[in-house]
Amino acid sequence: MPEITITPASGTVVVRAGGAIIAESPNALMVEEDGHDPVFYIPRDDIGMTFLEPSETRTTCPHKGEAAHFDLVAKSGPIRDAAWSYEAPHDNVAQIKGMVAFYTSKAAVELL
Repeated sequence: MPEITITPASGTVVVRAGGAIIAESPNALMVEEDGHDPVFYIPRDDIGMTFLEPSETRTTCPHKGEAAHFDLVAKSGPIRDAAWSYEAPHDNVAQIKGMVAFYTSKAAVELL
């Protein structure tokens, strides 16, 4: 099993897409997993959830569990499966339960 490290982000995480700020959080967690770029998980209270609509996509990570995905609603049209969340993650990553992460290929994710 790869090592997964979860730590508080060392600043404010900002997510932008479609010309809007989707999230801004000083409470994000950084998840580092062997063989992957770090990913920021953001509490829903720090996200404009009106920008996100649940999609039908589900994926499974053997180390974290099943992820539900979200489409991002932008003025230019929907950005399909731009974000994901683990509603019932495995115990080893319980801290990310219900938090949302964004694909950096579909939204700009910055640590300020």
